[in-house]
Amino acid sequence: MQNIAILGATGSIGRSALSVIANHPDRYRAGALAAGSDAKALAAAALAVRPQTVAIAEAAREGELRDLLAQGGWTGEILSGPKAAERLAADPRFDTVIHAIVGAAGVGPAFAAAEAGKRLLLANKESVVCGGALLMNTVARCGATLLPVDSEHNAIFQCLHASGEGGRQAARIWLTCSGGPFHGRPEVDLSKVGPEQALAHPTWKMGRKISIDSATLMNKGLEVIEAHHLFDFPPERISVVIHPQSVVHSMVEFADGAVVAELGEADMKLPIAYCLAYPERIAGDVKRLDIARMGPLTFSEPDMKRFPQLAMAFEAIRAGAAAPIILNGANEIGVQAFLDGRIGFTAIAELCRRTLERLQPAEPKSLEDILAIDGEARRTALTLAADLAL
Repeated sequence: MQNIAILGATGSIGRSALSVIANHPDRYRAGALAAGSDAKALAAAALAVRPQTVAIAEAAREGELRDLLAQGGWTGEILSGPKAAERLAADPRFDTVIHAIVGAAGVGPAFAAAEAGKRLLLANKESVVCGGALLMNTVARCGATLLPVDSEHNAIFQCLHASGEGGRQAARIWLTCSGGPFHGRPEVDLSKVGPEQALAHPTWKMGRKISIDSATLMNKGLEVIEAHHLFDFPPERISVVIHPQSVVHSMVEFADGAVVAELGEADMKLPIAYCLAYPERIAGDVKRLDIARMGPLTFSEPDMKRFPQLAMAFEAIRAGAAAPIILNGANEIGVQAFLDGRIGFTAIAELCRRTLERLQPAEPKSLEDILAIDGEARRTALTLAADLAL
């Protein structure tokens, strides 16, 4: 039986993971749950599944969490503080780590799981965006197994199995993208949209940060960088295509002209179940795709002028290892500033551009270097955001 630590247990990925685990109690156990600051949601999840350990990043919420768990009769181990998730990721009691922490806060736990040789089911794309080759080398050196949970990268992982290693050399990755809430709406003045409009994703139910990233297409930009590192493909062989129906989760085009695609409902329980059971497959408690009635599937090129952060991601890969870290850090600051009503929607991209132009750090050689560059990018973006204030 796999004993699993779920990092980001109260978010959408964490909740979906708990649902999959609950349907297969003979195979999986949720042994540890970690969250950022939502003590009530974490306590509710813990009282439902009775893990060995719970962890909360915001140490000030430990008392509340402890009281809630005690009221429910749970007496396991409680960890708190910014390093709590890293401790769980490295803990030898848990052979599998589902990593769904949002943002660059997940970089440290990803390295901790890799260094411990864990089976790492990764939904935190920022770990790969910032960790890059350093993370992938750590996975290989320490004998860890990294399986992508993001629906697009999980689809690519499955599609690549249609060919041997030789067939990958000339293959092309096609990342599909829903287009977000503003696709096909040229009448919308993006400089005037507010958070409520940008959060209204037409297909997926996601957290606030990733929903804004989907609206700007930055989410797809981060996925381009992630695919570059996960599958060792140069940016010239990675393409993005708008697919509003979100049925085709991604595709791989091989040298002979064949295109292999993975289709399914827009439900994160699908890739989670695939990664948990890999290389087997298990029964999934998800709605089945009704192929005869699903209607037409459409594809189109993204508008990189209207959504410039997607182009920035390709440029960041070519610029070097530090550029994706800076782009990600500046974007996180920009998204929060937009959600707080301090800058406009289009100012997120402008903030990223100005931060990239301002900073030119050396290529990172360690996790400490990565975190230092991320911190510098965030401090710079915070300063520059004042010039873009509404």
